[in-house]
Amino acid sequence: MEMTTSPKVHKRPQLQRIRNERFRRLWNNKTLLLMCLPAIIFFIIFAYLPMPGLYLAFIKYNYTDGIFRSPFVGFDNFRFLVMTGDLWRLTFNTVVYNLAFILLGNVLQIIVAVFLNEIRLKWFKKLTQTLMFLPHFISAVLIGLIAYNVLSYDYGLLNSILTSLGLDPVKTYSNAGIWPWIIVLTYLWQSTGYGSIVYFAAIMGLDNEIIEAAEIDGAGAFQRIRYIVLPWLKPTFIILLLFSLGGILRGNFGLFFNLVGANNTALYATTDIIETYVFRALMTNFNFSIGSAVSLYQSVFGFIVVMTANWLVKKVSPDNSLF
Repeated sequence: MEMTTSPKVHKRPQLQRIRNERFRRLWNNKTLLLMCLPAIIFFIIFAYLPMPGLYLAFIKYNYTDGIFRSPFVGFDNFRFLVMTGDLWRLTFNTVVYNLAFILLGNVLQIIVAVFLNEIRLKWFKKLTQTLMFLPHFISAVLIGLIAYNVLSYDYGLLNSILTSLGLDPVKTYSNAGIWPWIIVLTYLWQSTGYGSIVYFAAIMGLDNEIIEAAEIDGAGAFQRIRYIVLPWLKPTFIILLLFSLGGILRGNFGLFFNLVGANNTALYATTDIIETYVFRALMTNFNFSIGSAVSLYQSVFGFIVVMTANWLVKKVSPDNSLF
């Protein structure tokens, strides 16, 4: 009588080999895993453990009943945002500002990194880098204070100069049309120098022999930048762009709050973003449910944008996609 062997008997040694291989791979990369451990713990504590709080977006929260005993209202909080028109205004403002920050910021950072690389005097290069990094370390509160002292209607530097020249003063804090320019320029001034570090580090990884060969062949500075340096920076640009798109609905609350404030109704049309709206919902109106609904919408929208952008990059340049 022929004996048959159970498939489970054959699978056990194979599974054991797979487990051993995984354990060996983890052990060989133990240093990298230990370096990643603080980030993993951070995201577990601040990103995954609070996720049950998303239930707030689907209830009408009150302090007496608490989170899980408050009445369930489904999508009424989202419906309220759509009906009042706030959702579309907040989404438009946040997306447009972040697109300006991402595109203009990365372009300026690449230009700064390329120019720094072309500087031959080491002491001048270090001095330039130091001066360009300083705005990043200036508090948003101090930036808002400087802006107020310059743009204030009664005592601002700008209106003092205009009145001394016989011109009419400008009511900056009631003119919504000029604030997109002020906010974008302030952000670029603060972040360009610090953001250029990544691109400058990428340029430092470029093989000098390629540059020397191009110089021997008679390539000028602009030709080296166009045909060698910029193509070299392309993968870095795409990766940073995809990372930035993940937060396209996450506004720079510190910058907006300190420059404009969260309660200046005259400027809501062009300066109100999701972060300032959520702040008012939580701190002014104490409407935790509306604030949670907006935050959930923010996260889902950002996830869809990242997945779509990564899919497009994978179609065009598979080697530069995130996954």
